[in-house]
Amino acid sequence: MNYSHEVERMCTVAKGPKHGPAPIPEEGKWVKAYEIKDISGLSHGVGWCAPQQGACKLTLNVKNGVIQEALVETLGCSGMTHSAAMAAEILMNKTLLEALNTDLVCDAINVAMREIFKQLVYGRSQTAFSEDGLPIGASLEDLGKGLRSQVGTMFSTNLKGVRYMEMAEGYVLKVALDENDETCGYQFVKLGKMLEDIRHGVDPADAYKNNIGTYGRFADAPKYIDPREE
Repeated sequence: MNYSHEVERMCTVAKGPKHGPAPIPEEGKWVKAYEIKDISGLSHGVGWCAPQQGACKLTLNVKNGVIQEALVETLGCSGMTHSAAMAAEILMNKTLLEALNTDLVCDAINVAMREIFKQLVYGRSQTAFSEDGLPIGASLEDLGKGLRSQVGTMFSTNLKGVRYMEMAEGYVLKVALDENDETCGYQFVKLGKMLEDIRHGVDPADAYKNNIGTYGRFADAPKYIDPREE
């Protein structure tokens, strides 16, 4: 290590007590993190690309600094889906520091990696106070039945009002309007569950009918519209 002439001429002043880093909560324990291998936890990070036309939600389950599980969910850009496929393979068995300094193909996924890194190393994980954290595979619980990302898609204009297109429950088939032409409910089909039934041998027409549901005052509405056609 090289020192400047000015530093070489300085006298030595003794350092006081060495306290080390402040402890952070990790999986039900207080940990003083000195190295990446000291970091464990499950958390989420959200990122966006430079033009902000796409977003990524990244979920990682980290044990002893190494990524053991990744869920990559993207929205808004067709290219991001392919980037997510690559990132899901790239992330496995990397340390948090390796992943932070790896090109994950898409700006939004890279930003999500940065944001989740900050949460984990500062002890702000979802499992900070959960003893032993969560088992590998826990992120799949966020997807629910059918293992499909929950997506909300709405469109509205000042002239024609709002259109519900997709809710957490599923793909919206019809929107119910009351006597004032205000939204009062909707009918939906649970796409993930429907496709799961079809994969398991249920006739597609039956699977479609069996997975239709409603929300709100749908049954008693005086008027229904197709949000994509009307």
